[in-house]
Amino acid sequence: MALSTATALRYVFPFVDPTARHWAFEARLLRWLTLIWLVVGLIVLFSASYVVADAEQGDGLYYFKMQLMWVFLGLLIFNTLTHLPVKVTLGLAPLLCALVSALIIATLVPGVGVTVNGATRWLVIGPVGIQPSELIKPLLILQGAYVFGLWRHLKLGTRLGWVIFFILITGCILMQPNLSTAALCGLVLWGIALASDLPLKFISGAALSGFAVASMSVGLRDYQRRRLISFLNPWESPTGDGYQLIQSLLAIGSGGFWGTGLGFSYQKLFYLPIQYTDFIFAVFAEEFGFVGALFFLSLLLLYATIGLRIALRARRPVHQLLALGAILLLVGQSILNIGVASGVLPTTGLPLPLISYGGSSMLGSLAVAGILVRVARESCGAEVVALSP
Repeated sequence: MALSTATALRYVFPFVDPTARHWAFEARLLRWLTLIWLVVGLIVLFSASYVVADAEQGDGLYYFKMQLMWVFLGLLIFNTLTHLPVKVTLGLAPLLCALVSALIIATLVPGVGVTVNGATRWLVIGPVGIQPSELIKPLLILQGAYVFGLWRHLKLGTRLGWVIFFILITGCILMQPNLSTAALCGLVLWGIALASDLPLKFISGAALSGFAVASMSVGLRDYQRRRLISFLNPWESPTGDGYQLIQSLLAIGSGGFWGTGLGFSYQKLFYLPIQYTDFIFAVFAEEFGFVGALFFLSLLLLYATIGLRIALRARRPVHQLLALGAILLLVGQSILNIGVASGVLPTTGLPLPLISYGGSSMLGSLAVAGILVRVARESCGAEVVALSP
């Protein structure tokens, strides 16, 4: 009975997983870094969302409690993937790709997809809203690593079929419209293909095609074009397109060296829009200052370093590409989000992984982290054996 209870608990609460002490060092370190990242995110979300939740929902803890529910479900996925062999996960990926792709296509059907802020990216199933484009991210990493890692061993028809699938699914995401997520998915797949040593003409052609499609999307949509221009000089339109970035910069600058303290952000008091989702880093930087921002960037650097070490030590090409794809998504998306909040990059709709409010993003991010930890378990070192006294 005790054994079955421990087995059940390890899938829900990774802190009490009794098997973790036998994992490779890299896997154990990544597991704890993921949990630290997650705890930091919950603390920041509690502060960033309280005032807005109290005004909009009549309950200051509303968004925090909803996020806890998604974290619980995400940890179930995370722990399942850390204990599931990569071979099994790869075998399930095609079916799950088909299922989530159908959900993405459903968002484009009039009357089915739900429009929020001008983009139809959501489906509402009962009382729950999901964003399928966030759920497809870990599946694209799995399938991309499999296809490009075994490229020379696959039949021509299989190669073409999956390449066409990757193009179509990113195109459907772009049609929602969701340029930022489509671009991120394309960049992650392109990075995996580049690391797999595919022919240069294939890599170059894919890059040029992706750039051309993105340029066409920006040219056809006025709001995307304004976003690209406004970040260069947001003060040109301080009450229009530049307003959000200006408030974000004010928040980051107000943090100073030590920050204003947890809960004492001024910009979250209805000055900074969507302060608990895409621009949550600005609230974090205001409350924890330069020291807090440096801590978080150091965490990202350490996470990326361990991930790249796993990729280098992995003996199988697919495992190498899985580790690389996971780092590109988790750390790369984080850097992009921070770049947007600090005015280095144009405004996009990318959340900050494991920190921004959102169930679909939380599930997708924890799934990617679980895949990375599992690759570390299978690729780095042997089981730890206690020495006799």
